Amino acid sequence: EPEDLKDRLERWIKRDDKSEIVLDERMLLAVTLKSNNKTQTWRALNEAVIERQQSGHTVWLDVTINHEVFARYSADGVIVATPTGSTAYSMSARGPVVSPRHKAMLLTPVSPHMLFDRSLVLGPTETLSMQVVGTRPAELAIDGRHVASLDQGDVVSYEADSCSAHFVRFTQQPKFHQIVRAKFGLGDE
Repeated sequence: EPEDLKDRLERWIKRDDKSEIVLDERMLLAVTLKSNNKTQTWRALNEAVIERQQSGHTVWLDVTINHEVFARYSADGVIVATPTGSTAYSMSARGPVVSPRHKAMLLTPVSPHMLFDRSLVLGPTETLSMQVVGTRPAELAIDGRHVASLDQGDVVSYEADSCSAHFVRFTQQPKFHQIVRAKFGLGDE
């Protein structure tokens, strides 16, 4: 727990705690918005979401992968998640759960109004962009925080960031699959 971290680190430094400290590296997303000749970039640990602003309406997004047209999405939103974020909003939208040791981008539609309603798992060297089409406004949220309103023609692009997030953990903590098993009651009879 975060409140125990200072005490654990002090004990480890004094060698009263025999556990080994491990540094976990996690992928970050670089999220760039191009709007009205202005460019802004953010980093996301979990996910970036383009979602509708008005209830009762979908957002329309032209999705491009590696500079090639993929599809036009009509949905309540589209999530682009990292493996760390795969157990958050993306999972609740039926996206895959991915070990945080992997490097990947997960594209998951939210309540899509189209035949193709599946998630895509993209490699860390691939690029992804979404352009708002139609007159319905949208918004961009990164790690649960609204960062921008989007209008027709605005383009949001995603790629693996050149920087990573690093987390300190103690080896006696459970592994990823054990955490998933415990949190979702898998194996309980």
